[in-house]
Amino acid sequence: MPDRSLQEGPMATKKIATEYLRGTLDDVWTKKLLPGLRERLFNEEAITRNKRFARSAFEFSKNFFKLSQIAFFRQRLPEMDPERTNMSWIPINQDIEGAGGMALSQAVLDRLIDKARHRVIVDFCGCRLAMGCKDYPVHIGCLMMGESALEIPERSRRVASAQEAKAHVRKALEAGLIPITGKARIDNDLFMIPDKGKLLTVCLCCECCCITRFSRYMPQDLLDKVVHPVEGLSVSVTEECIGCGVCVSKCYTNAIEVRDGKARISGMCRVCGRCALHCPQHAIKLVLRNPRAVDDVVERISSVVEF
Repeated sequence: MPDRSLQEGPMATKKIATEYLRGTLDDVWTKKLLPGLRERLFNEEAITRNKRFARSAFEFSKNFFKLSQIAFFRQRLPEMDPERTNMSWIPINQDIEGAGGMALSQAVLDRLIDKARHRVIVDFCGCRLAMGCKDYPVHIGCLMMGESALEIPERSRRVASAQEAKAHVRKALEAGLIPITGKARIDNDLFMIPDKGKLLTVCLCCECCCITRFSRYMPQDLLDKVVHPVEGLSVSVTEECIGCGVCVSKCYTNAIEVRDGKARISGMCRVCGRCALHCPQHAIKLVLRNPRAVDDVVERISSVVEF
């Protein structure tokens, strides 16, 4: 019988060599090449100078989200893995029934900011800059938290105290930007940062430019697993609705249609509250039936990302 140790020797050596080479290449990529790419590509000057390329990248992103409709890609792409993406839009509406006058978005984000060890304010919104946004401020960028946020190029961000981060968020809310927060695996791609589970996103979104609007192309069963409405928060259309359709144009996820003279909201809705904000008849209302809503959102997000 052949000596198995002689057969396994070369195989073990090959395996060790392969793992060493893979580790070396990964080290070169993450520590040498990737930081250089981030510095060259993720800055306001580069995006402004190459707007055509940036917009093409957004078109690619739209098609990328559409891949979630194909089982092969959905099962293999990390951006579509519910273990790696767990987000919630936090409405900025001031008239949420059952909230007791609480500003829900400020309450949730203040808690996350206070909890964070690292806070980084991005100097500009890459989405609005690339799309040439005319309706919302370009220079209100994302608030990123966690150790990985420090890998964003220094020329494009600033480290913030808790008070500075809160002031930045309030400025965004006053401008009508709606925050979506949590762990977003795709942001590791956009910022070219390896996913170590240490990047918390607070994206301050407009309905016209933000990449989050492409979530409308995801199947609802996947969307339900990666973008969660605030626990206990619901939205409904009241009898005051006249079917004007303003809400349809404001919806991130194409969850609203006017049928039989009245707005109808589908299961694609993530209860972001934008439709209620813009309804001229005040015919859409948000209701909160969970006194622990802030705790539940913070605890859920804290369970999936270290920040």
